[in-house]
Amino acid sequence: MFGRKSRAQKEIASLIGIGTTVIGDIAFTGGLRVDGTVRGAVRCVDGEKGGMLVISEHGVVEGEVRAAHLVVAGRIEGPVYTTELIELQPKARVIGDVYYQALEMHNGAVVDGKLVHAPGEAAARPGLKLAAPAPPREPMKTEAKAG
Repeated sequence: MFGRKSRAQKEIASLIGIGTTVIGDIAFTGGLRVDGTVRGAVRCVDGEKGGMLVISEHGVVEGEVRAAHLVVAGRIEGPVYTTELIELQPKARVIGDVYYQALEMHNGAVVDGKLVHAPGEAAARPGLKLAAPAPPREPMKTEAKAG
């Protein structure tokens, strides 16, 4: 009833096996599990709508990672962007900044970079700023009365 929709979105349909090294960027839809090594960016083309990426204990990604839901038990060297949830398992190692909406970090997981809470769409596109800058502030004038 309630879990049916989420299970369909979280189905892992593709696998990069142990002993496999992919050199180049990967774009996927639905779900992807990495047990091998990827030297390049791994991005879910579903964007904010869905997509699950699992980096197993044996998995390594050397490049940017973008997914709605990310589970890390292996190693990522590069920036990470999630729009729903990132789960850092006990053996997870992330070397790079992590932009997230929701974070679950287990004891033992390591992040060597910044953790940046970016609610909503901001997690998918860090660095966006408001179009109009804030008006400049005038210096405050204070007067001291001797008395």
